[in-house]
Amino acid sequence: MGMRNSESGLTLVELVISIVVIGLAVTTVLLVMNLTTRRSADPMIEHQALAIADAYLEEITLLPFDESAASGASEGALGPDAGEAGRADYDDVNDYHGLVDVGARTLSTPGAVIPGLESYTVSVTVTGDGNLGPTGQKVPSGDAVLVSVRVSHPDVGDVTLSAYRTRH
Repeated sequence: MGMRNSESGLTLVELVISIVVIGLAVTTVLLVMNLTTRRSADPMIEHQALAIADAYLEEITLLPFDESAASGASEGALGPDAGEAGRADYDDVNDYHGLVDVGARTLSTPGAVIPGLESYTVSVTVTGDGNLGPTGQKVPSGDAVLVSVRVSHPDVGDVTLSAYRTRH
């Protein structure tokens, strides 16, 4: 009887094709993992930005509406009044107009950046708004302001919270 030649194995072409397919699969998986890892901190950054905006907005809206409510003096232009050097000195809502804090800062230790929140920038605008009613009702001019707090971070962009503050 003759011997039967039954060799089994891979040819060089099959081996090269297998290596190319496996290489493409591994590259695709690594790219997806890289993208996922790079973006995994974004929800935390967005949540921190929202918490910072909420804290600033609450701080502002808890103050008296204007200078006349705070000290009996008449209110001037929007922004800090003479002698108010920073947030610790602000005594009414209008004083915060134009505030820009690079790094989220504490109120209890004026000017101190909160550790870990140095990358955030907080901007506040206070604008007069007489349109508050859902049916287009107007409030008397000067009796309402819109307070907007925008928190920016280089990795996620801006988060803005706004609230109306009325004199009454």
